Amino acid sequence: MKRIVCLGDSLTYGFPYGPRTSWTTYLAEITGYEVINEGINGNTTGDMLRRFERSVLAHRPTHVVIMGGTNDVVWRESHDRIVDNLKRMVELAEANGIKPVLGLPIPIDDEEMERRLVRLREWIKAHAQAKNLPIIDFYSAFIDGNGNVIDSYFLDGAHPSRQGYEAMGRAIDPRVFDQGV
Repeated sequence: MKRIVCLGDSLTYGFPYGPRTSWTTYLAEITGYEVINEGINGNTTGDMLRRFERSVLAHRPTHVVIMGGTNDVVWRESHDRIVDNLKRMVELAEANGIKPVLGLPIPIDDEEMERRLVRLREWIKAHAQAKNLPIIDFYSAFIDGNGNVIDSYFLDGAHPSRQGYEAMGRAIDPRVFDQGV
């Protein structure tokens, strides 16, 4: 039986509604796998890395979805530090026989922060391609056919509405969990 840990911040936790509204619940429904929501509101990638052992390794999952970076951008963490934290989490997962899956952060309603997130998303895509890692494109779930952000998918410009969390769930291709380490 596959066990998936979803490691992240409030966007994984399901803020402000709670974990039952999160995309992680949808993931459990579409896969039938055990899914553990390890999203903690306010976490940065540094926080996620510091708790990797207890939040991921302790569960002995087959897969980990790593979804972070937005709070780092809000707190003005350097791109290099964010990237280093993400790389280290991927390495820890692989060293422990866990298949990492990277989530692309959703848009944010702030021009400067969104520019930094664009750079981070590009790095995530390139890193995933170089290491043959699957990606869940949560970002595109929030963009309409004309390239505009779907406002109704947001509660406050940073956190999804209930419809936004549903869109995140629909963005998941369950086949990404067919791959093992």
